[in-house]
Parts: sequence; structure tokens; C-alpha cells
Amino acid sequence: MTMRRILGLAALALAPLTAVPAQAADPTSYTLDNGLQVLVLEDHRAPVVVQMVYYKIGAADEPPGHSGIAHFLEHLLFQGTENMAAGELSQTVSRNGGSDNAFTSWDQTAYFQRVAADRLELMMRMESDRMRNLKLTEDDVRTERQVILEERNQRIDSDPGALFNEQMRAALYLNSPYQIPVIGWRHEMEALTRQDAYDFYKKYYAPNNAILIVAGDVQPEEVLKLAKTYYGPLEPTPGLGERTRPQEPPQLAERRLKMVDPRVAQPYLVRNYVVPERDHDDQRTAAALTMLAELLGGNAATSVLGQKLQFDSHVAVYASAYYSGVSYDDTTFGYVVVPSEGVSLAEAEAALDKAVDEFLAEGIDDAQWERIRFQLRASQVYADDDIGSQARTYGSALTSGLTIEDVQAWPDILQSVTKDEVMAAARDLLDRRHSVTGWLSPTEQKDAVQ
Repeated sequence: MTMRRILGLAALALAPLTAVPAQAADPTSYTLDNGLQVLVLEDHRAPVVVQMVYYKIGAADEPPGHSGIAHFLEHLLFQGTENMAAGELSQTVSRNGGSDNAFTSWDQTAYFQRVAADRLELMMRMESDRMRNLKLTEDDVRTERQVILEERNQRIDSDPGALFNEQMRAALYLNSPYQIPVIGWRHEMEALTRQDAYDFYKKYYAPNNAILIVAGDVQPEEVLKLAKTYYGPLEPTPGLGERTRPQEPPQLAERRLKMVDPRVAQPYLVRNYVVPERDHDDQRTAAALTMLAELLGGNAATSVLGQKLQFDSHVAVYASAYYSGVSYDDTTFGYVVVPSEGVSLAEAEAALDKAVDEFLAEGIDDAQWERIRFQLRASQVYADDDIGSQARTYGSALTSGLTIEDVQAWPDILQSVTKDEVMAAARDLLDRRHSVTGWLSPTEQKDAVQ
């Protein structure tokens, strides 16, 4: 946990109730005739608005052999349209004192602007234009292809930790496209063409495959009126159908890998499991896993792994657990341990196994349980205090198969999950046959504890 978050939690505990940030009003949802979902999150505390367009398309939806095309197209959307010059949208946002950006993940691609509330109509006019009217030249494609290749050079190929993460995901998922990096494999990125980009764009960048989210100082009726004006005339993609992806077969064997790279400054180990995501109308297992990750490794000072590995035995300088349930298909639960000076990766892994086994045998401490429930509740309050965070929460959830009602129910589900449910999830789902354990080090390390 960051110092900023710790201080924020302390402030929440000490402040009077009236000082707690106000929660946004319930979202208002509309669907246009062309299939575009419009979600409005009213928040009148500041004259600011965030517009986000989420597309239900990500790296896990790419056609075989075209890895990286979703991210590639994200870059290309900042080129020109039939009505805008290349770079005009971002330049206009900047001139109006706002900010804009975009991102691609396995499950969605999103574009957003944060501007003064009275600039919303301008943002809608420009964003809707690039939903269907992108114009690409061969030079545009060649230039942006070099940009994404250089991005891979800087973020992946020059970073042994990033390369290690790629290898871990490729080993963890046997059949799911989550095994493929969002940025793409280099040899496939190099072969992406203008026609590839256009085909992907024309099929998936459509109102019936998108969600428009407007959060901030707005009235829902006005947002709907603007959306009908600018997004309403856009033609949907016929016959788009439901998202279908290759699914994971039963995993029957634990996998292990060791990666050696002399550029590594500090050896560490990671273990990842394939586990369920948050499902529509069935979020309790995901809530149990969320609590489990916090109990095992959410806070170094109070978590099971932090206490046992960092403070009691001094085996590690860092130990953590993580889980993110917002995912269209099965997701990942994992641990990371950075051993102390003089401690081998084999010794650190043995200590990790011992700590987890002890947790399974001893159960959950009551005081720690209540502390984590409070921390999660406080985190939700502070997340709701930022309109951009509100928009991202709904956008990620809705493009991952969840509903507005699921998002609204989640905080209460987290608070109602029981210790028995958490322990059952730990015993049932953290099955080593569904896992990959990886070591990253600058030199070869022995497997056995000496």
C-alpha cells in the first residue's frame, strides 16, 4: 500500500462523516437505436466532465496471427478522419485546457477526454467522427507501425521483468488468448498492414460494439440529446454477434520456468494461478479471492506474507499477493516474493509455501479481517471521489461482461463475504496444477534448498 493511500485511510478514520467525499448519483443508462449504450454519471461538485468511449474489443479478440492489432489501431485513431487532420483532436483538447489519452487491454480499448463541462459537445463531435470515419494512408500505417515497434523495444525487449511476464502468461494459459501480449509478438507486429487495420476497424469500431460514458457536471437528458445528435447517425456493424474466444481446457499439471538475464538487478519469484473472474450475477467467489489477496499480501506490515516473510523470518524484502476480478474470461491470482540478500530463490519459495500452508491450517485472524474490510470500504469511497475513476470502473466492468447492477452490488458483496468463503476459495482454487511458478535472476540458481 502506498503512503498516500495509508494517509488517506487515516484521514477517513479521523474525519467527521460530513467530510467523507460524496458518492456520485446512480448512473443513468440509455441505448440509442444504433445499439450504442450511453451511461451518464452525474457529479456536480466541479464544472468538469470526462467523456470515455469503450469498445468491446481488446487484444484477446484479435484474429490469429495478428497480435498487437488492437493496440496498433488505438495509435492509428489519432490520425486523420474525413473531417479532422492528424492530431487535431488532441491539439483541440489541449487548447481547451483539457487532457486526453487512450489505452488497450485484453478485454477493451478506450479513448477519453477530460475537459470543462461546457466543452462536452465539442468532444462528442470529434470523438464520434473517429468512430466511423478514420482515414489512413500507407505513410500513416508505416509510421505508427515503427512507433509501436519502438514502444515494444523500450517497454518489453529492454526490460527483463516485462519479458519474464510475457513468458509467465504464455505458460499460464494453455489455450486462452490471454497468453498473447497486448502489444503483440514482434514478428506479427512487423507484418501488420493498412488493410489489416481497416478490416479490424470497420468491424469492431461501431456504435453497437461501444459504450459512451459521460461523467461529471452534466444532466442526463442533455447528454442523451448530444449523443443522439453526434453518435446517433453512425451506422452499426450488422451481424456482429456475441464475443466468442477459445476457452481454457482443464489444467492438469503444474508448470515451472526459470529465466536468466544478466540485466536483472534483483532476483524474484512469481507464482500465478488461473482462477474465476467476476461473473454477472455471481460475484461471491471473486469477492472471496479479493479478500484473500488482501489477507495474504495486501499490506506488508499486516498481511500474512508480509509478516511471515519480511518481518518474522526476514526471508524477503518484499512479498505480495494480487488478484483482479474484472476480466471477460478466467483471470489470475498470484504471489510475488523478492528474497533478502543471501537468500536463494529456492529458499524463498520454500518459505512462501510454508507461509501459505500455515495460513490454510490456522485460518483468518479476526482483527486483520475487520481491518481489511474497512480498508476496502475506504478505497471504494475514495475511488468514487474521482469522476475519471468512476467512468473507468463502469467501462471496464461493462466491457468485461458485468452489468450496472453488478457494479453497484460489488461493495456490499465484498463486505458480506465470510471468512469461511475465503478459506474455501483458497483451498479449492489455489491448486498447483493450475499454476505457473517462475524464477527471474541474473545468474542460474539451484532448484534445491541447500
